[in-house]
Amino acid sequence: MNDNYRTFFGLNKEPFGTDIRLSDILKTPELVDVKERFDYVIRLGGIGLVTGEVGSGKSTAIRYALGDLHPSEYCSLYITASSGSIMEFYRQMINELDIHLTSNSKAIMLRLIKKEIAEIVREKKMKVVLIVDEASLMRLEVFAELHTICQFEKDSKPWLPIILAGQNSLIDKLTYRSSQPLASRIVARSHLHGADLKGMENYLKHHITIAGIEQNLFDQTAVTAIHQGSGGLFRKANHLARGSLIAAAAKQSVAVNAEHVRLAATEVF
Repeated sequence: MNDNYRTFFGLNKEPFGTDIRLSDILKTPELVDVKERFDYVIRLGGIGLVTGEVGSGKSTAIRYALGDLHPSEYCSLYITASSGSIMEFYRQMINELDIHLTSNSKAIMLRLIKKEIAEIVREKKMKVVLIVDEASLMRLEVFAELHTICQFEKDSKPWLPIILAGQNSLIDKLTYRSSQPLASRIVARSHLHGADLKGMENYLKHHITIAGIEQNLFDQTAVTAIHQGSGGLFRKANHLARGSLIAAAAKQSVAVNAEHVRLAATEVF
């Protein structure tokens, strides 16, 4: 699909994209809630959860929460989890910390990771925070051992706060007996729900505004159709909104309606 619709509507950039600037993120009450709990977790050195359905805005919420952490004071480690073993998780940590290692020993990996974190805290006088996105993918064996990475000086120094973000199944995995040592360190939880109809209307208006258009391009039937078609989830709403703009432009319509959303829905899952 070409971008002629941008010219038709006078948009100065691709709307509803994922590369939105931090300052342009819509500050919903849910995002503020995530940030408050995020800050609390870091302050205590504990573990926090961010859960929600696919496309509910978890990654955006984490990005927003990280936005105020100045790189001169904080060392943020970001990992996208996999279904691999604890060894794979440690390799991801090794890579994120830029540690050069040839050994495949789990004990050596863990020792070097903790040594590097301790040096960042003691020598560089920085705070470290680990964000694990897609944490619901991790195996139970990873949940069973992950708490050991937080233990410094006989578990007296909370030097590695962790944010675990994932789908709702993340909660289920933390209820297993083998996960209890990790779950016992959780001090805050946030859950992102789909937006309600008013929230979706505000979201659409906001994204059209940052794309250069002050007036609302979506009539009420379109807003309702996008809300219903996306279930209030922002990722799918983005696809439907952009697709309906393309459909409206193709029909030379200056306003997007439910029929345009219906056409857009035939292109997305």
